[in-house]
Amino acid sequence: MSRFTGTITSSGEERDLSLDGLCDGLQLDALLAESRELESFRRSCDNLYERVRALFFLYAIHRFHIPAPALIPFGGFENLLERRFEEAIEVFLAAQQQHGPSAGLSSALASAYRSLGFQTLADQVRRSVRSVRGNQWMFRAGHTDDYPLRLRNELFAGDPVFPILREATPVRMDLTHSGWSDIFFLGMDFPEGARVLNVSIDLAVRGSAQGLGLPKPPVEAWFRVIDQPVIRLTSVDLQTSADIGSIAEVRSGP
Repeated sequence: MSRFTGTITSSGEERDLSLDGLCDGLQLDALLAESRELESFRRSCDNLYERVRALFFLYAIHRFHIPAPALIPFGGFENLLERRFEEAIEVFLAAQQQHGPSAGLSSALASAYRSLGFQTLADQVRRSVRSVRGNQWMFRAGHTDDYPLRLRNELFAGDPVFPILREATPVRMDLTHSGWSDIFFLGMDFPEGARVLNVSIDLAVRGSAQGLGLPKPPVEAWFRVIDQPVIRLTSVDLQTSADIGSIAEVRSGP
């Protein structure tokens, strides 16, 4: 068994070995052989934790442990930009098989494996959230009638100047830089592993005449109905606005 897959599947202390330690002393051919084993393992593995850990092992190997410069295939780069990570990995692996390993290809593979790891977790979170009755509409931008969210009648009163709804919230600060660790374990249905440390913060400007310098939530949003068939987003800080005319525009980003 591969030392890498053995570490991932181990139930003992070997499970906690560092990737640097596993790679220590391995020549390029051995690293490539281990990468092929991990690639085969993650494609056939049914365990979410083991599959995601294999993806991040592959990311780190290609990002930090495999050298040598070369070009990367444009088709694979296009797949990366369009978030088709599986297709990008296939293109890059085929190029590596044909031309040999290189820093460029390994960098591209590292990016694809890392992104696929997070995408795998996000897909699991979507499935977990949408399995709860009442949440099926989340993560899906379909027809507006599909959404259970509705405007209160009071927001339509007062034409032509409609009432304004104001929302203020504190900032979440992640003290331990845990990133997605809580989501990872919740997505694995292992909530006891989702241990993070964070706080919510209100802010104040010392000596400010406005608000007497008392702390208040720093994130604020205002909402009101307008007499045009668009969603108008306006940033006070950036002093800019954007009009959205269709649901597709809301989901146009990555």
